[in-house]
Amino acid sequence: MADDIELIGACELIKDRLYFATLRSKPKSTANTHYFCTDDEFIYENFYADFGPLNLAMLYRYSCKLNKKLKSFTLTRKRIVHYTSFDQRKRANAAVLIAAYAVIYLKKTPEEAYRALISGSNASYLPYRDASFGNCTYNLTILDCLQGIRKALQHGFFDFETFDVDEYEHYERVENGDFNWIVPGKFLAFSGPHPKSKIENGYPLHAPEAYFPYFRKRNITTVVRLNKKIYDAKRFTDAGFDHYDLFFVDGSTPNDVITRRFLHICESTDGAVAVHCKAGLGRTGTLIGCYLMKHYHFTAAETIAWIRVCRPGSVIGPQQHFLEERQPAMWMQGDMQRSQPRGVSHLISSMDDLTLRPTHTSITTSSPAGILGSHSTDRLQENDYIGENGLCMTQGDKLRALKGRRQPRSATTGALRLEDMKMHTRSPSQPFSRMNLGVGTQGTISPLKSSKVPSSSASATAKRISRSSSSSASNLKSPFNLNMFNTKAAVLR
Repeated sequence: MADDIELIGACELIKDRLYFATLRSKPKSTANTHYFCTDDEFIYENFYADFGPLNLAMLYRYSCKLNKKLKSFTLTRKRIVHYTSFDQRKRANAAVLIAAYAVIYLKKTPEEAYRALISGSNASYLPYRDASFGNCTYNLTILDCLQGIRKALQHGFFDFETFDVDEYEHYERVENGDFNWIVPGKFLAFSGPHPKSKIENGYPLHAPEAYFPYFRKRNITTVVRLNKKIYDAKRFTDAGFDHYDLFFVDGSTPNDVITRRFLHICESTDGAVAVHCKAGLGRTGTLIGCYLMKHYHFTAAETIAWIRVCRPGSVIGPQQHFLEERQPAMWMQGDMQRSQPRGVSHLISSMDDLTLRPTHTSITTSSPAGILGSHSTDRLQENDYIGENGLCMTQGDKLRALKGRRQPRSATTGALRLEDMKMHTRSPSQPFSRMNLGVGTQGTISPLKSSKVPSSSASATAKRISRSSSSSASNLKSPFNLNMFNTKAAVLR
């Protein structure tokens, strides 16, 4: 009877088996019901007032945790209840976890999973906001997140059967390179390199050479820089990487010329593209987002949601509205390109070829539009402000500094126990995810394999009132496991 009272108003994800509930106090598990909570296990590391969504590694770990419970012999006859508190931020993050699980493993559509979340007496959920300092002008809903995750699943952007959670959590750390795959095998977003690897004001800085081994291993052939020159591009080009400069002001949006040239570069390169600005969040996420909309038919909201799941804090302020405004044009361009005979798209855009040459010899060679030439772009201002140390800082500088001062996570924080992870371990030589469109298994609860979701068109997102650690760091061999970062770890604390 007590169990039934607790479950009044709970969301039912699997009939008589899996529930999601918002409770005011911690319940005790009974003979018929098992309760668990992840509010203090999977914690979002915010920049300012942003609070989610949780990243891809946390979604993976949550899925492993829930799959283990559903397969557990001792819980076979029990109802399993994922409960959360009335803290609106934690509640929203918990809701995305279980609803995303339903999309990935239970083959529910985003709309079906979302309807379950708001069924009964459940109150609405707090929308997500960007990582900027100031008022929120754009609401990202839970439904947006579910639709973005489903769209990424359909296109093979992640596969939890082959997902390397240790690699993800290792390289997302500032001291280990600060980068994330947005589209595995195509787009890597990373924090801008510096002339020399060192720790400056408590923030780890990496030279271009620190990235070379990983880039070569993952077939990254091209680097696109969106911020002002800090390092000499010859260091990349001399090592065999193509390098392009497409500068625009920190916190701003790209013009049509920059957007067109970025897309052309990415469409013309054979390997993967590594994109960076200052922090690798705002400008980087915005241009990669244009590619997602053009080539994968993501909506702007799905784009923002997926990029933030991969790399929290991405796409900031006016960049959110820019993607909304550019969505129709990106869709149209993508449809036109896909309908053309092979080779025609290159002829159409060949007029840009002279200005798209990578800077193999010198980054001081100016281009006609002044976009690739470093002399002209250096005169532009990066939305500067004067920091406490008297130095000019941009939005990217501030976000980098905030991320660099985070406490390293312990091996047990937000992680499964070793015995939970045995079936999920992979060779360190394998990429963290593989482009795999056809992986799918029968049954509703495969503990590892992500089910192939029917490619039905996603419906419009909900109406919006306002659209305005690492657990394996010591085990992974990485160019970023530099002795100076180990010896100076105290600085980061």
